[in-house]
Amino acid sequence: MSRYSATVNHLAADTITVEKLNALVKPDKEADKQNEVEIFKFTKQEILKMPKQFRKEFRTAGCTAHVLKRKSGKNNWNYLIRYRRNGYNVIASSNNLEEAKSKFIEKLFAADQNKKQQIFKSIAQSTQPAPLTEVNGIPVTFDGFANYYFETFYKRKVCMETYRVTQSNYRNHVLPHFGNVLLTTITAHKCQELIDRLIDENKARTSENVATMLNMLFTAAVKHTVLQHNPMDMVFHTKHQREHGKALSKDEESKLLAETAGTPYQLMFAVGLYTGLRPNEYKTAIIEDNFIVANNSKRKNGKVELKRIPINPMLKPYLGGVTDIKFVRLEAMRMKLKQILPNHKLYDLRTTFYTRCMECGVAEVAIKKFVGHTLGGLADTYTDLSDTFLLKESEKLNYV
Repeated sequence: MSRYSATVNHLAADTITVEKLNALVKPDKEADKQNEVEIFKFTKQEILKMPKQFRKEFRTAGCTAHVLKRKSGKNNWNYLIRYRRNGYNVIASSNNLEEAKSKFIEKLFAADQNKKQQIFKSIAQSTQPAPLTEVNGIPVTFDGFANYYFETFYKRKVCMETYRVTQSNYRNHVLPHFGNVLLTTITAHKCQELIDRLIDENKARTSENVATMLNMLFTAAVKHTVLQHNPMDMVFHTKHQREHGKALSKDEESKLLAETAGTPYQLMFAVGLYTGLRPNEYKTAIIEDNFIVANNSKRKNGKVELKRIPINPMLKPYLGGVTDIKFVRLEAMRMKLKQILPNHKLYDLRTTFYTRCMECGVAEVAIKKFVGHTLGGLADTYTDLSDTFLLKESEKLNYV
């Protein structure tokens, strides 16, 4: 490659000054004629077509255009015009010089307009006040207020399991739909869209939970005077018909325990069947003397309450030599149960226990203690059932 060609290739991607161009176009007999750099001046009429921003520069001392003329095909040339200065970088090309000039002028206008818009936007942003996010210390954006309410109030009112489910629904469905917009911009239509979408996705129970959550949040926002009206007042949603647990038949009960014999699942299912624990309470269960002791997950305000379920005649055979109860993941238990009893869910074990206690004549007050329900009214305050009474009642749970 000749010195001339190497220099052209090196400068092709950069702005070429007039002095460099004059030096480059000096005759060089050994130069490679495939690429040539030339200076093409814009006429006065062409300069007048340019934005005012550029006219002065293109009138000055012949510094009107930097053009690279390149071989394009066997008999054609391509013209590349470039302007890179003062934050602009404008490039146009064509196989016809006049067309290249015309394109270049058009791009000058586009670049000038874009630069002006950026300047106006910068001025507008610098003069606008910071977006309002709080009023008297209360967040006025959706996500801000939701987190404030959950942590300050809601968390104190519900048990940890309910709080966990609510937070999961909020993160997975509610927040992605609304984002962190101002509370005052949320409309009933926007709320209805979310409820309808969940219904269309066959998530009826989730839609009800979400509707309850939104109504709770907006009602709280109204009470905090950061929202004037509750948009959920206009939203239509059908109340989900919750399915209650379905007790296993005695044959199904026997089948479940027989088909898991010799595996850790048998003890897990036996504990579920004969203690009435909620699935989310399994992991807290321990053996203590003649009782299974576990946390009552339905206690609110962060209160910890232990349930004591006597080891009854139905459970005792499965605890021989066992000192520590270990459960696998709930999902694994659900899958195993579905393999054996496809028409049942894990919560049905709790329903089965309650049903069998009733069938065997266990006192209702004892059943409520076993399953972790409140006794109701003053009974919760003044009733303290003895272990002797509970053990005696549990002996009634004995059937084939």
